Amino acid sequence: MRKWLARFVALGVAVLVAGQGTTAALAQDPAAGKKIFRVGATQSMDSMNPFLAVRLVSTSIHRWMYGYLTVPDPKTLAPSPDLAESWTTSEDGLTWTFKIRQAKWSDGQPVTAEDAAWTFNKMMTDEAAKTANGPAVENFETVTANGQDLVIKLKAPQASMLENPVPIMPKHAWESVTDMANYDAEKYPSVSSGPYIAVEHKKDQYVKLQANPNYWRGKPKIDELQVIFYDNPQAAVAGLKKGDIDLLGRMTPQEFEAIQNDPNIEAWNTQGRRAAYLQVNHGATTTDGKAVGDGHPALKDVKVRQAVHYAIDKQKLVDEVQNGLAKPADGSIVPPMYKDWFWEATGEEKVTYDPAKANQILDDAGYKKGSDGVRTMPDGKRKLEFRFTIHTDTPVEDKLAEYLTAFLKEVGITVTTVKLDSSKFTEETGTTGNFDIAISGWSVNPDPEEVLATHLCSRRPAPNGEGGGTESFFCDDTFEKLYQDQLKELDRPKRVELIKQMQERLYTQAPIIAIYYTNDLEGYRKDKVTSITPIPEDKGLLYGGSGYWPFYTVDVKAAAAAGASGESGSNTGLIAGIVGVVVILGLGAFFLTRRRKSTADERE
Repeated sequence: MRKWLARFVALGVAVLVAGQGTTAALAQDPAAGKKIFRVGATQSMDSMNPFLAVRLVSTSIHRWMYGYLTVPDPKTLAPSPDLAESWTTSEDGLTWTFKIRQAKWSDGQPVTAEDAAWTFNKMMTDEAAKTANGPAVENFETVTANGQDLVIKLKAPQASMLENPVPIMPKHAWESVTDMANYDAEKYPSVSSGPYIAVEHKKDQYVKLQANPNYWRGKPKIDELQVIFYDNPQAAVAGLKKGDIDLLGRMTPQEFEAIQNDPNIEAWNTQGRRAAYLQVNHGATTTDGKAVGDGHPALKDVKVRQAVHYAIDKQKLVDEVQNGLAKPADGSIVPPMYKDWFWEATGEEKVTYDPAKANQILDDAGYKKGSDGVRTMPDGKRKLEFRFTIHTDTPVEDKLAEYLTAFLKEVGITVTTVKLDSSKFTEETGTTGNFDIAISGWSVNPDPEEVLATHLCSRRPAPNGEGGGTESFFCDDTFEKLYQDQLKELDRPKRVELIKQMQERLYTQAPIIAIYYTNDLEGYRKDKVTSITPIPEDKGLLYGGSGYWPFYTVDVKAAAAAGASGESGSNTGLIAGIVGVVVILGLGAFFLTRRRKSTADERE
């Protein structure tokens, strides 16, 4: 073992020296002196195609690249103008007219209403194009362009029209795409209308973006934005502490504690916009009702799902898995930072940690314990042995799995942990249904309709396995009706009540079980970043925010010449060095802990 370690240390030093050599070689690079902002991410892009991408890092990057009809106001999070500079609606609420502003794509062509019409019509007619944001167009009857006017006619009034999550794409650059399901959009530079233009992407390594001089608000303050992907969260934290990256978001409590006392790092701890929850396979089906997957049949019984809920000590998970940097979830998947929409169970409906009650529910439902303490199905043919699916190399999820295993053992349920890499995790929990219980989470936008829509019948995969975007394979008549009712309810207080009823339905039926609302834990280099504005501006979020504002407003010190500070303007050598170090750390982790390679897969 010592010989192996010695060899890896030597190899690591060699890679670092090589990286430094590359950086030194670029000392005269004309890019030196530019303002370059480097962001670390512990997950990689699932797709550069916005019609397909669902991971948080992907949708964040797309927010920096493309314009939308509206964006959250940086102070209030209310809808504010973006590519649509103004809008009107008919008296019956069925026709919306958006005035598209006079702006340019990054290639100089004008942004038109026809671009927006093409984007929405593509989603309405192409199953693959619905993957990321399908529910956003389900209520659209027709979408047409008349000059700079975009006219959307609806099937029924839709209260969330100003919260549309779809990026507007350039028709002239995308209309030739015939196979959207397999189009990776790896053409650079990208044709963009947002603050930045993608100029390079190395899969699982990095994305480079440059400031868009044609952006309608004005060019960003920095010249280049780099997103560097780390397989290993500990390596990402080390990169922040060393100065290889300037900002790191979405840290675990353990990672956050490692940077709290660093004098060069601003530790950022605010209320987050995510819920962590268990996704339960209660009987996965496709949109035509065909059963898929190999989920345990006991989980089709709502009483079993409710018993699982009662068996979980959420406060203990917050204290010992999240180090106190979270809030126990006694409601659904909308976090408490959204005060208007947040729903929390009370009275008899509230599920508290009560293993005795969980045992009683299972006893009454006929799930008897055997001599080994493990329960069986009422027919006695199969034990209650569930798989808990998590991501590989995620210490927090490993720890969560240990606690869940212990909790459910107390009620006669055996849990075994299944670790999957990012792609396989997404496939098995969102398409094939090959799981029992899985960890999950979603970042919620200022209007929660989108995240609630991931539990609609229509979000299940099509019969051929394409499209979808489901989070739970849920298909429930009551939930569907509530969703349709809130869509057409233009009275905000009444709509809020309907959305709370949707959350209550998820809570009582338990296709998902919210366990806690995580804090937003981030850090940035005070010696590099001169200014950055969170969203919302008052105690808001940075990387984890719901808009592009922090990355449009950020300003940094210019990169010095390599001879003066060891930095290079282009950072090509630096990225190569970082990637090399990540590889070495990953190999070391393999030999020291026997863990498999992974990337985190946290969805938007």
